[in-house]
Amino acid sequence: MRADDSVDGEEAEETTTVENEGAETEPSTVADAEGDKVDDKELKAAPGADAQLMFIKPKNLEFPAGTPVHLLVGFANRGKKDFIIDSIDAAFRYPQDYSYYIQNFTAATFNTLIEADHERTFQYAFTPSDQFPARPFGLTINLNYHDNEGNLFLNAVFNDTVNIVEFDEGLDGEIFFLYLMLAALVVLLLVGLQQLLVSFSKKRLSLPKKRPVVETGTQNQADIDYDWIPAEMLNKKKQSPKQSPRQRRAAKRSTGGSGDE
Repeated sequence: MRADDSVDGEEAEETTTVENEGAETEPSTVADAEGDKVDDKELKAAPGADAQLMFIKPKNLEFPAGTPVHLLVGFANRGKKDFIIDSIDAAFRYPQDYSYYIQNFTAATFNTLIEADHERTFQYAFTPSDQFPARPFGLTINLNYHDNEGNLFLNAVFNDTVNIVEFDEGLDGEIFFLYLMLAALVVLLLVGLQQLLVSFSKKRLSLPKKRPVVETGTQNQADIDYDWIPAEMLNKKKQSPKQSPRQRRAAKRSTGGSGDE
């Protein structure tokens, strides 16, 4: 297969579908598979015909379930006859018994003429079912063609075991919703913290202010210094009882009346 070879079959990717999924449990499908197995044994590669296969996506033999597998099939006509490429087909089978089909894929039809001493590259694609478990399967890929005389030929370009693996999306739906829930919880926590701070600030503003302390001086009579006050004034103050304003006025009137007499 050369880099400058032309590539046919780009439409094969669009036509690749599942024909018989889980057909190993159906007796009619098993019988057809056994008939195909007999036909495969009868049909052989033509003399001078050389076919090669190369996987381009993925490049190894581990196929993610539910993901298209892309490959190239190169055909070189090294004989003297012209060949017409009919189709490329593929199928999954049980590794222990190839007479049982697990999944058939739609054949890509080409009807392309390959003259003597010419080469051609064909593109083919198929998609393993996303319901397959992670386990090995037998994979057969056949190139079907005929010559100008109508003789049928078949090149088994691939007949080996491959592994079906789980498709790693990197970020699946469950992880996405988990991150979304965590983000929502963080937002709710921030909103609750903000509300708590606002309510605490309002409470501090509504508290009554403390009145300033005013010095009233010394109220203890024992701390008063009476040494500078004359003794007669102190004696007079002690002897004179406290009177109300009415008693003082009455005392003035009585004193004034006695002076007149």
